[in-house]
Amino acid sequence: MTERARAEGRAGVWSGSWVAERLGVELAGDDSLTGLLGLALRRNPKRAHLLVSNVLGKHVPQSPSVVHGHGVALGRRVRDLLGAETAGHAVVLGYAETATGLGHSVADGLGAAPYLHSTRRPVAGVGRAGGFEESHSHATSHLLLPEDPALLAGDGPLVLVDDEFSTGNTVLNTVRALHERYPRKRYVVVALVDMRSPADAGRLEDFAREIGARVDLVTAASGTVRLPPGVLEKGQELVARYEAGRAGAGVDGGTGSGAGGAVGRVARVDLRWPDGVPDGGRHGFTAAHRERLENALPGMAARIADALPAGARRVLVLGFEELMYAPLRLADALERTTDADVRYSTTTRSPVLAVDDPGYAIRTRLVFPAHDDPADGPGERYAYNVAGAGFDAVVAVVDSAADTPALHAPDGLLGRLAAHVPHVLLAVVPSYVPHAPHAPERPSMLSEPLRGPDFSSYASDEVGWLLQDFSDVTLEAPTEEREEAIQSGGAHYAESLPVEYQPSEQYQELFHSALDASAARLARAVGAVTEIVLAERSPRPVLVSLARAGTPVGILMRRWAQYRHGLDLPHYAVSIVRGRGIDANALRWLAAHHDPADVVFVDGWTGKGAITRELAAALRDFEVSDGVTGFNPEIAVLADPGSCVRTYGTRDDFLIPSACLNSTVSGLISRTVLRADLVGPHDFHGAKFYRELAGADLSPAFLDAVSAHYRDVTDAVHAQAKELLAADRTPTWEGWAAVERISEEYGIDDVNLVKPGVGETTRVMLRRVPWKVLARTGAGADLDHVRLLAEQRGVPVEEVDDLPYTCVGLIHPKYTRGATGADGKAVAL
Repeated sequence: MTERARAEGRAGVWSGSWVAERLGVELAGDDSLTGLLGLALRRNPKRAHLLVSNVLGKHVPQSPSVVHGHGVALGRRVRDLLGAETAGHAVVLGYAETATGLGHSVADGLGAAPYLHSTRRPVAGVGRAGGFEESHSHATSHLLLPEDPALLAGDGPLVLVDDEFSTGNTVLNTVRALHERYPRKRYVVVALVDMRSPADAGRLEDFAREIGARVDLVTAASGTVRLPPGVLEKGQELVARYEAGRAGAGVDGGTGSGAGGAVGRVARVDLRWPDGVPDGGRHGFTAAHRERLENALPGMAARIADALPAGARRVLVLGFEELMYAPLRLADALERTTDADVRYSTTTRSPVLAVDDPGYAIRTRLVFPAHDDPADGPGERYAYNVAGAGFDAVVAVVDSAADTPALHAPDGLLGRLAAHVPHVLLAVVPSYVPHAPHAPERPSMLSEPLRGPDFSSYASDEVGWLLQDFSDVTLEAPTEEREEAIQSGGAHYAESLPVEYQPSEQYQELFHSALDASAARLARAVGAVTEIVLAERSPRPVLVSLARAGTPVGILMRRWAQYRHGLDLPHYAVSIVRGRGIDANALRWLAAHHDPADVVFVDGWTGKGAITRELAAALRDFEVSDGVTGFNPEIAVLADPGSCVRTYGTRDDFLIPSACLNSTVSGLISRTVLRADLVGPHDFHGAKFYRELAGADLSPAFLDAVSAHYRDVTDAVHAQAKELLAADRTPTWEGWAAVERISEEYGIDDVNLVKPGVGETTRVMLRRVPWKVLARTGAGADLDHVRLLAEQRGVPVEEVDDLPYTCVGLIHPKYTRGATGADGKAVAL
């Protein structure tokens, strides 16, 4: 956008004339309407045209005092409508993403009203207090996540704020959803513009009579949009034609005019955001929060002003999607602090066509990838009317959840801004993490870890088990009975134990042969992953194995650190359960005794990555529920054939002999148990110690056989660790993709029934009802034990070309006890 073009816009060309002329769209209503709104086009199956507000601060950079002033003025009108006493009991609700800042400004004008806005960002550990749909939006799901659910449960007026009131559907959906759960007598709907059609005008009054409540409407202007027949199809064709022309022209990222030029500089500015003040209204914002923010704003604005380049005449403060209010108030304070011409706008999810014409509302567009790990997956995000607008500096304001590598990548938001603006400042507002309002009381002391020889056959210094002992409880059930209960939904796999597999003499010989053949290879993988942990995670890590498969690996890593570096590392084993998360009491014990930042979670291998995802989600929930930060969800494993982690010894899918057996290679400990009648809110998860199997125990022998090779593989470990540390180890999640392909090809609806890799396939054969085994064509001795188990259980082994794993075990997808023959062997579907 050139200086001449900006002058044309100021000279009185309406920023909706381009669309109006081409589509025949008309705005009819108040004289102020065209000053408040422009028009643009977007690719949307429900509504091609877009009303672009000139005073909202979303798509069009505007003076922050103008943006905030419009919201405050609406809030004062609501206060006058309600009266001071009734207004004192009101709660304000804004809509994500566009009206989060407007709603907050209305709350400012109303007085001491608490504020909440809907969100499209789920927050682990925060329960939903409601939700609704926005029918014309490209992203429909709205969540209500107040820290204190009582915020919506009062009987005072609820003030609902959106940027435009077009059909009334969004408001009706919201009020209907909330009124069923939190009925009240009065609602006030606030919008900058009321653009309802005559057909929609009476719906609000009818709905109010239906629910028996009063509903008032407060707007800054009103009118209607007149749409000629066929406007949707014509608009879609126009968007497609202009987008195709842009692609042919090779414009970078669809920026419109003004692309290229010298690359600007990016620097950080420390806001010193006040502790405990939320970054916005996602979880609620109270009068006390507002007072603390107001007191801190002058100092934060001064720090931004000091960081701006000397002589900056035109400055943009750019907010981030739902984070609108914090950057708006920072821009407002900066406007009062400096002589520069300060403007404010925010990035957005909404895809809009950019046309560099003074009669069109969206002149330029910057395109960049999402950088806050959104729940609906990766996608494009946009900043409008920034490129070519003559800004000397841009202050990009994001919350800490969005301060990610994607933000700083060459094609990220900062890189895009720096290509068009000489100076870019990054200001990060800490993402507010709510505390659980009704956290249960917890005992001050948790049990000390269980240790051998009283619990497990491992030496007492090798591992401490953060578990409770269920050795005297009958938990075993026949495999077929467990499988039917699990697949029918009648039980969770962690509520019972399979009967321990008693290996035949032939199978034990296979184990010893496999161990002899792979011990040195295992030692190399143990040494490599331990060296990576010491180099990248902590010089004195606290090893926390995921029981039980991770436990022998954790012990071997501890032994390597002792052998190679003279370190005596703490090592514990904890329970994690798919679908239920990690043992929160074990985390509390660890946080009370160690720095969470030193904790490294350890497992044997990855399959499709389900436990990797489970751990990450569980740690997010724990951070919210307990306020404890620092635990790193990245698991360290011996083998990562699924490409799910970046801390591993190898990505080869080979036989780890400890997968061949159950408790007899894992310290005689069962898999962990989580059952409500046995595990209380202040208890660790449980497990059994099979003392009676001591005569068959190979646990110490397995550890000693691997660690006996440490001296022989030292040089190889050094070379392997050096190579891995220099490599790009970014997870590709190749395994998850392969599992989805196999599920589809074999008609298996539940991906949890597909177990990839040698270790997981072995578990299927030992603990579940197997259907078939897929083996990579030409797989060798690593599968000898699997072939033997398959023969014993009557399970077919099918060779497959191009399998990314050595083998994949398929659990019977339609299992009932009738799905096996009289001899207990699997039968075909």
